[in-house]
Amino acid sequence: MSNKMWGGRFSDKPADIMTEINVSIDVDRKLFRQDIAASKAHAQMLAKQRIISPQDAKKIVHGLDKILSEIAGGKFRFKRSLEDIHMNVESRLADMIGPAAGRLHTARSRNDQVATDFRLWVRDVLDELDAALADYQRALAQKALTHAATIMPGFTHLQTAQPVTFGHHLLAYVEMASRDLGRFADARKRLNESPLGSAALAGTSFPLDRMMTAKKLGFDRPMANSLDAVSDRDFVLEALSAASIAAIHLSRFAEEIVIWTSPIVGFLKLSDQFTTGSSIMPQKRNPDAAELVRAKAGRIIGALQGLLIVMKGLPLAYQKDMQEDKEGAMDAFAALALCIAAMTGMVRDMMPEKARMKAAAGEGYATATDLADWLVRELKMPFRRAHHVTGQIVAIAEGMDLPLEKLALADMRKVEPRITQAIFKVLSVENSVASRKTFGGTAPANVRREATKWLKQVSRKRSGKVRGR
Repeated sequence: MSNKMWGGRFSDKPADIMTEINVSIDVDRKLFRQDIAASKAHAQMLAKQRIISPQDAKKIVHGLDKILSEIAGGKFRFKRSLEDIHMNVESRLADMIGPAAGRLHTARSRNDQVATDFRLWVRDVLDELDAALADYQRALAQKALTHAATIMPGFTHLQTAQPVTFGHHLLAYVEMASRDLGRFADARKRLNESPLGSAALAGTSFPLDRMMTAKKLGFDRPMANSLDAVSDRDFVLEALSAASIAAIHLSRFAEEIVIWTSPIVGFLKLSDQFTTGSSIMPQKRNPDAAELVRAKAGRIIGALQGLLIVMKGLPLAYQKDMQEDKEGAMDAFAALALCIAAMTGMVRDMMPEKARMKAAAGEGYATATDLADWLVRELKMPFRRAHHVTGQIVAIAEGMDLPLEKLALADMRKVEPRITQAIFKVLSVENSVASRKTFGGTAPANVRREATKWLKQVSRKRSGKVRGR
């Protein structure tokens, strides 16, 4: 027997392998809430427009509510023979209310139905990620405020560069998360148009009120072109692109956590809650949560690449290829949500080794730039000349195996006779970070101000007063 939902044209059932490759219910069953919400809005609109009777619409809506309760309660039996979430819901609705269920699909296609459902689903996910990233920002800002004056080395090329504060370093990731939030907000704004009512590809001859269904579903407006409405997956690509950038940011921080918790570096400790042991080496404490965050970025980026490849050669309008838009995306968004939660937990859990950080901040002649700046400021020396003089002094200190602040004034004067005892005031790591008071600098006062600002902003955001930065 052919499929009762679309089998009028067919006299035989699909081959088993055809059923297997065609079925999507294992994936799109996750759209059940969105599918039922869109169907209810469609039925209510059809009744308002007198396309179906109010009685049939009432039966449909009541039946859909019961189906929602069944699925949410784990009592609904999904049938792979019915291919997808749309057919499963409609078939169950027919069992419940009889022929009236057949009126629900009036002026609608699975093409505009799935496009609507998936937009609603992605929108819900973006709202969840928005809240998760805000919580991550709060954890970072709180830790930054606590460690506004905790000194650590700043790096370029993974070489000791200049002293910074741990709080300043953490606030860099707050800024990254802010841009991630902005990208997700932009993606949400662009996706918030309704495909419903576009039918298969050409619109419909029924007098639909597409603005009504759009508003009922929280969309800003209906999509303006029916061909675009059923075939567009930019909204998934854009959300995945933002997710990939967010995953890269998390992965970069995870990499630092892996490095910093190594006994060789020893900047951070993580508790038992975010580390694991070894099956053979009893001394090990492995930062597996950070390592997995780093690895899962690959899955998220891979989902974006996969969908780009699916979409790159598709002519208008809907193609069955688009059935492959969901599984990778759903996996990617779930992975990102897990990564954000794990990183938030690690930020709250991490314990910086202040003494080790401070000692490392002074290694590698990290205050050499402060020496050069002093030569410019006090001796009115051109910076390029000051850079050369400082390099010579560093070479002397390195040859004597001494830090800059331990090098004798007489040795410095061999290079530049005008250097005075005052030079030693700028060579400490404390004075170095304290002097970086320009906007965006690492001075503890700056860090405290920025961390406090972010904490207030996140609190306002959670109370619904602002969205993004």
